[in-house]
Amino acid sequence: MPLRIGTELPELDGATEWLNGETSREELIGSPTLIHFWSVSCYICKNNMPTLEQWKSEYSPKGLKVIAIHMPRAEDELDVARVRETMAQFNMTEPCAVDNDHTLGERYQTGGLWPAYFLFDSEGKMRSRAAGDAGLKMIDGSLKKLMEPEAVTA
Repeated sequence: MPLRIGTELPELDGATEWLNGETSREELIGSPTLIHFWSVSCYICKNNMPTLEQWKSEYSPKGLKVIAIHMPRAEDELDVARVRETMAQFNMTEPCAVDNDHTLGERYQTGGLWPAYFLFDSEGKMRSRAAGDAGLKMIDGSLKKLMEPEAVTA
C-alpha cells in the first residue's frame, strides 16, 4: 500500500552511495522537501529535469530542499559513473542517493514507478505524491500551496 498523505518522512539510510553530499531525515525536518526518484534510462525523468531545475531556482531561496534518488530500472544502470554523467548533463546539484538495491524505493513505496515525487512539509508530513508522466503536474499545485500559501488565499 502506498504512503498516505500525512505519513512521516521516511528515513534515507540504506543508499548504496550518495552523490553531491549525503543528507538524513533529521536534516530535512524543518524545511519543506521534495524527493524525486529517477533513472538514467527514464525519458520522462529526463524530460522533467528542466521543471525540477526551475522549481529549485524558484523555491530553494524560500527554504525548499530537493533530494534526488537514482533507482535503476535495469542492471546496466548500476554504474555510478553513468549516474554522475547524467547528473552533470542535467545540472543536478542536489544530494542524490544511489538506490541500487531499491531499499529506498521500497521504503517510499514507489511501486517501481519512474519518476516518482514525494512532497513533505517542514514538519516532515507528506503533503503530496505522484508518479509517471503526469507526476509533475500533480505535484505542482501542492508545491505552490506549500511554498506560496499567500498566493493561494489571495
